[in-house]
This record gives sequence, C-alpha cells and structure tokens, in this order.
Amino acid sequence: MKKLIAFSLIISAVLTMSFLPAKKIKLIFFGDSITQMGVQPHGYVTLADSILNSGGNDYDVIGAGIGGNKVYDLYLRMDDDVISRSPDIVVIWVGVNDVWHKKMGTGTDADKFERFYLAIIKKLKAVNAKVIICTPSTIGEKSDYSNEQDGDLNKYSNIIRKIAADQQVGLVDLRKEFHEYELAHNSGNLEKGILTMDGVHLNAAGNRFVANLMVEAVRKLQ
Repeated sequence: MKKLIAFSLIISAVLTMSFLPAKKIKLIFFGDSITQMGVQPHGYVTLADSILNSGGNDYDVIGAGIGGNKVYDLYLRMDDDVISRSPDIVVIWVGVNDVWHKKMGTGTDADKFERFYLAIIKKLKAVNAKVIICTPSTIGEKSDYSNEQDGDLNKYSNIIRKIAADQQVGLVDLRKEFHEYELAHNSGNLEKGILTMDGVHLNAAGNRFVANLMVEAVRKLQ
C-alpha cells in the first residue's frame, strides 16, 4: 500500500510538472544606438523577437542599446542592464563607435578594445549566459572598401573573430555579411541607402537583413 501511495505521488508530481509553463528564454541584445533603434516597431530587435516567437517558441527579447556606447561603456553598465536580468543568451554588437569616434579623438585603441571585450565575455560566462558576438558592420557602404574607416573596421572585425574562436562563443560576422550584400546590391558604390540610412544606422532592408542573421545565430545555440 505504501509503495502504491508513493508511486501515485510520483506520477502526480510528474503530471503537475508537465503542465507548468515552460521557462522563457531570456535574450538580450546589448549594444549602441543601432541596437537602441532596433527596438522600434520595424527594428531588427523587434523583428527578431517576432521571428523567434513564432511557431510556439517562447523568448523574452530585450534590447539594451544606448547611443554612442563603446566597448568600455558596455562593460561599465553590464551589471545593471544585462546581468541583473539573468539572461540566457546575450548578443553583443559594439565596435562602430570605437572606430568612428577616432575621428574626434575619442575612439578606442585596439588593445583596449580587446581587453574590455574579453572582460565582458568573462563576466557573462560567469553567470552561465551563452554569448554571441558581432563584428562591426559599416561606416559607409561603398562596396570597394574605399570608405574612410574601412581599414580600422576590418582590423577590429579580425579582433572579434579571434575572440569568438578563442572563447568558443557564437559569431555573427556582420562585417563580412554586409560587404557581400553590398557587392551584390550596390553596383553604384553608394555610401548609404542600401542597408543603412546614413552609412551606419539601419534602414528597413538593413533591419530585416540583420534580424535574420541574428535569428540564425540564436537558433544555433538551441
């Protein structure tokens, strides 16, 4: 009789657990103004949220972008804006301002950029968050690599690729993806208007393009 009661309790517990709502996967997009704008109705964060939550999936998607941020800004605010939210997955897209602002004397040197990036990843791994990192996309859309800061963007992209390989984290190679898209769709070698509004911030096509790349990377982790 005792065995029967114990067995009944186990079955009851299993059935109860099976009807509990599944835990949402908390996904945070962490970055600068491109990500800040990504939470707008047709932004890449909003679009990725819609795609990921179709078909019965359950993601809690959060945009944590602030305009003008560089890698050390992300490091300084990550406890409040990311870790405090107990994320399952964090997508980091930073680097454009670290390069772009060099023209104003406030950019980030390559060695400092790498150190802060590694420190961010270390803190995220310490709380068991899965990490995806992104190469900086573009500062000017000319497809022949004649944009003023292409050299630095390529250099910083190589740093991020190496970090992804060494740290065994996910990579969305936006620098490569954007360049390939520009080669195929920017025959006029225009500086803007293909994937961006101004050479940096995404237009409608750019938001769709990035959203699909982000979704693909997130799904690889599941």
